[in-house]
Amino acid sequence: MKHLFLMLVLISILWSAELDWSNDYEASLEVAKKENKHLYVLVTSSTCRWCRKFESTTLQNEKVLKMLNEKYVLVHADRDIDDLPSWFNVKRVPKHYFVTSKGEEIYSFVGYWDELDFRSFLGDVDKEYEKKIKQGIIK
Repeated sequence: MKHLFLMLVLISILWSAELDWSNDYEASLEVAKKENKHLYVLVTSSTCRWCRKFESTTLQNEKVLKMLNEKYVLVHADRDIDDLPSWFNVKRVPKHYFVTSKGEEIYSFVGYWDELDFRSFLGDVDKEYEKKIKQGIIK
């Protein structure tokens, strides 16, 4: 029984995906340009319980992990500590920003979202990006 448990733990470690976060917005823009990706910027606060819930539930979901890793360079910033451009006007957290590699906002929303709703928002980001391209808002 002990060996079975140990084997299950090892398998779960090997198969679990991780997110590669940065807290350096400017450096992440450069990485996004090189990798031809957009940025997902998650802004939280150390005192926000909804932020912790989002991190410990939604961001642990395998489907969410896969979607984020495939399409985005990830930035996780604390609004009280990290430097972000002034247009990130964060009053409530968690705040989610989707940004082009040129620093143009595609889409943003606030709050805790479960994995199903968050994956739906990820689909909305793609639609909003295409809409803004057609309208000439994003180039």
